[in-house]
Amino acid sequence: MDIQKDRIELEVVAWGRGKESWSVDYQVLEGQTAEAAVWHKLTAVLGSYYPTEGGAALPIVRFAIDSGYATPEVYAWARKYGGARAVVIKGDSRGAAPISAPSPIEVGPQGNRVRWGIRVWPVNGSMIKEELYRWLRLDRPTDESGEPYPPGYCHFPKYSDEYFKQITAEQLVTRVVKGYRRPEWQKTRDRNDALDARCYARAAAAVYGMDRFNEMVWKTLEERLAAASRQVGQPPQPPQPAGPPQRPTRRGFLVDHSRAFRW
Repeated sequence: MDIQKDRIELEVVAWGRGKESWSVDYQVLEGQTAEAAVWHKLTAVLGSYYPTEGGAALPIVRFAIDSGYATPEVYAWARKYGGARAVVIKGDSRGAAPISAPSPIEVGPQGNRVRWGIRVWPVNGSMIKEELYRWLRLDRPTDESGEPYPPGYCHFPKYSDEYFKQITAEQLVTRVVKGYRRPEWQKTRDRNDALDARCYARAAAAVYGMDRFNEMVWKTLEERLAAASRQVGQPPQPPQPAGPPQRPTRRGFLVDHSRAFRW
């Protein structure tokens, strides 16, 4: 989610095999981020469940929130309402990977880091944007071909033109700095909030572990979702991520939203 002075913008994204994605919802929460009202709106959104085709409902299991603006308010909200689902991020173009290891930022009374306090995940937005723009260029398979969608394909509902202008509001250019050529993302228009929100959704999915999911995990997720669909009216509880299984098992993860997953 993207934090601005007078609003919070967020996108709910479902992810599937091969990082295929479905935009589920996009919201602009109006309100001064220095005041409490807009944060109450955000808390309400994150308590939402989203219906699936099978009739079950999935919660938001991970969400990334940018701490580059209104930093004290972001930390305070994440500490009070975020719990294990909150992924507090901050842009870092020096990162060697799209998402780097987090650092604790809360300090105890004796100057030591609080082990279970707020952690900030460095995010290299440039790498995530390059990946996203490759996906946006993918061709949609024709109905006649019967071919599956390619890995990384992005599905969108009927959003306004403004949304699509924002998600494509930057371009990669090459600058010469002290004699060295350096790629750099530059805006082509003022508003790029949708692009930021989508990149943060990708970061949250990565933190949750989607990049490490194998076929067995995806099959387990499908079985769990099918079972939940047979019990309509009883939304599944968000599972906790776990390490890779040592042998075949029916335990699994449920990724869903900004961070996770195929409905």
